[in-house]
Amino acid sequence: MSEKQRTVANLIAALDSFEAFTSDLTEDEWATQSLCPDWTIHGLVAHIAAIEHMMAGWAPTSLDEPVPFEKAGEFMAEVADLSGADLHARASEIFATRRAELAALTDEQFDTPANTPVGPQTYGRFLAIRIFDVWVHEQDARMPLGKPGNAGGPVAEQALEEIHGSLGYIVGKKIGLEDGKGITFNLTGPVEQSLHVKVDGRAGVVESLDSPDVTVTTDSLTFCLLACGRIDPQGPIDEGKISWSGDDEIGERAARNLRFTM
Repeated sequence: MSEKQRTVANLIAALDSFEAFTSDLTEDEWATQSLCPDWTIHGLVAHIAAIEHMMAGWAPTSLDEPVPFEKAGEFMAEVADLSGADLHARASEIFATRRAELAALTDEQFDTPANTPVGPQTYGRFLAIRIFDVWVHEQDARMPLGKPGNAGGPVAEQALEEIHGSLGYIVGKKIGLEDGKGITFNLTGPVEQSLHVKVDGRAGVVESLDSPDVTVTTDSLTFCLLACGRIDPQGPIDEGKISWSGDDEIGERAARNLRFTM
């Protein structure tokens, strides 16, 4: 499977899961505060639909072409007073349009240079960021409603790559790991992975570490929620959902300072 095929399949799957999960929420649930401090679940769904609405029909041709973010703002204002059911219907129409566009996407379009939320990249990179955004926001809605789901599988795995790609920055700047030291993050599931960072002048992701100075162990969802700043680290520390071995001071520092902003 090519990177384009994987990204398209996972973005479609992310939209499918998000749409299905929000299909039968009550009005009280739509009004519930999500884990994302800016939005209720209604606002969060409006945000996801707004960005997909913005991207519908947009096929960037060069880095000179700006992202039409104004369309997203206009959409958010337009749907602000809709009922949850009506908002879901609007979002479903937009997702259907996006699925058709994604299914028809060419390799050339996927590789076209484009502005993205992380700077000049490609349109394909923008789509990968959309997977991360949609998946994280689904968790933002699921957790306060007590309806866990879609925490593992290919979509979660690709979403986690966004954090993995920033792990050098997190370890070097946020955790402040000292030069010459290394850290391993053991993710126990639903996405099972071991992620390693070594500081050699600067912090960088490495394939393996023979003897890390500290090993932090947690589940992949807790890891993502901490990295996205969605939960207070004290909770999972007290609950034993995140623990560490090796250098105790570094381990606690790591558990408390995973948050980064993409």
